[in-house]
Amino acid sequence: MNPVQAIILGTVQGLTEFFPVSSSGHLVIFQQLFGLREPALLFDVCVHAGTLMAVLIYFYADITKLVKALLRFLKTLPARVSKQSAAAEDPDLKMAVLILTANIPTAVLGFGFYGVADRLFTSLLVVGLALVFTAGLLMGTRLVSAKGSDIIMFTAWGAVLVGFAQGLAVIPGISRSGATIAACLMLGLNRDTAARFSFLIAVPAILGALLLSLVSGSAAWGEFSAASILLGSAVSAGVGYLALATLIKIVRHGRLFCFAPYCLLLGIFTLGFALWT
Repeated sequence: MNPVQAIILGTVQGLTEFFPVSSSGHLVIFQQLFGLREPALLFDVCVHAGTLMAVLIYFYADITKLVKALLRFLKTLPARVSKQSAAAEDPDLKMAVLILTANIPTAVLGFGFYGVADRLFTSLLVVGLALVFTAGLLMGTRLVSAKGSDIIMFTAWGAVLVGFAQGLAVIPGISRSGATIAACLMLGLNRDTAARFSFLIAVPAILGALLLSLVSGSAAWGEFSAASILLGSAVSAGVGYLALATLIKIVRHGRLFCFAPYCLLLGIFTLGFALWT
């Protein structure tokens, strides 16, 4: 892989990680176009780490409040009647607890799909079908009421369902942000809270995927040099921050469904290309 290809893939990751059009699906498509036939899971995980940095920077204040809420809870744990009552009193603590809850089904699905990840990342047929599915999810958000509740009214079961949606995004072509924001909106969260919750639950998920790949050693360097991976990750972080800020505004205005036609057309094109070749 040359530096230009690394920059292009990093840009694609930065844009599509946050725009609900599936970053992994686009990486598969572009890697195929560039003739990079190996699964390249390590490169994919590292550019995801780049966009993770964008999330950490953008939501720094939120993450700081969540960590402080957890520390306060642990410090006063002996005086608490139960975690549930404590969370009901503190929206930051409840947000933190629900983020951890959502990542349980994400982890289960992630481990379940991990053994077939290399095959998923080389299948344009899978990507095409998943993009069409994503288009349907995004179009469904148009039917959701503009009004919604804040995190205090959200339940643990709701967090489990959102975490399940996030876990499905291990399939290239299913947008993580699209699936989780759509799930949040359909479960009754208001737009601002849905966007915040969607991206905050991504932090443990991406960290877990990165750790699993590095510990298992299954994500090889393949056709990607260390320089290409670092360059792609840096570009994905910068572009990702701008894309994240843009998507937050789009969600607040209730326009998430505008990405559905793009996903549908790209999905149909990818399916046609996969069946033709």
